[in-house]
Amino acid sequence: MLTLDIFGFKALWSPYFLLCLLAVTAIYFLITIKFRYRFADSEPLTKKQAGLFLLSILMIYAIKGSPLDLMAHLMFYVHMINMAVLVLVIPPIFIFGIPVWIWRKLFKIRLIDSLFKFFTKPLIALFVFNGLFSFYHIPLIFDTVMQSFWLHAGYSLLLFIVAILMWWPLINPVPEHQRLSGLKKVGYIFADGILITPACALIIFAPGSIYATYSDPQVWAQVMSLCVGPATFSGLDISGPELFSSMSLLHDQQLGGVLMKIIQEIVYGIILGHVFFEWYRKDQADSEKEMKQSLKPLID
Repeated sequence: MLTLDIFGFKALWSPYFLLCLLAVTAIYFLITIKFRYRFADSEPLTKKQAGLFLLSILMIYAIKGSPLDLMAHLMFYVHMINMAVLVLVIPPIFIFGIPVWIWRKLFKIRLIDSLFKFFTKPLIALFVFNGLFSFYHIPLIFDTVMQSFWLHAGYSLLLFIVAILMWWPLINPVPEHQRLSGLKKVGYIFADGILITPACALIIFAPGSIYATYSDPQVWAQVMSLCVGPATFSGLDISGPELFSSMSLLHDQQLGGVLMKIIQEIVYGIILGHVFFEWYRKDQADSEKEMKQSLKPLID
């Protein structure tokens, strides 16, 4: 069985992508620390916000710049893990990593504010995100996107953006922006879980391998050529992803669908627990407030 080392350092660690992320991180700290005083109503950056932002950047690099990205072109189940992290794990971390005052500054731009208010309406956010996610995993669309560098990069960015819009009604930190009540949040989470199920079911219960990206040697060669570079790939004597894994294509595909669903259930379960805890805490606070108000005449 071959190892990933044959593809070289550049393909394994994506140094140019790393430089882009470092530039984004530098801009983040310049705005939130060095040049913060140039913005009215700005607030000091907290350690929690900085830590969450750095964590989100690190996770983006892990799934799009480290050997995990290369492995996703060889094994479908790794692709699904990366996809789950991109749209289910990173967006809420990223949202909380951006200071509230920056969100407010962005919403002062009329176009951004209008787009956010429209696309974060619960039904629209749910259908846009799950529609684009399911559309991406239609075999013809998936294979087409994977064979184009710009389509792949663009669609990944689009999914990340609509994932942020999908998460926004649940966890947005800006009080004056649209937020769901406790019971509606529960319904929203369950609806999201149901809408993502058909795409996972298509992958899990398909009778055979449905993606040419992993089963057709010519398509796979085109995808890998874009991933590691034509010059590097042409110098390698490899015929397909089966050289890197002992798992059959069907089992690899089924595992990918199952892992996507499991990660989704774990993430939504954590958010559901957070929603219930937040709901209970608010209910207790309201009860204590009502009790104090009812006892006030007696005390006076």
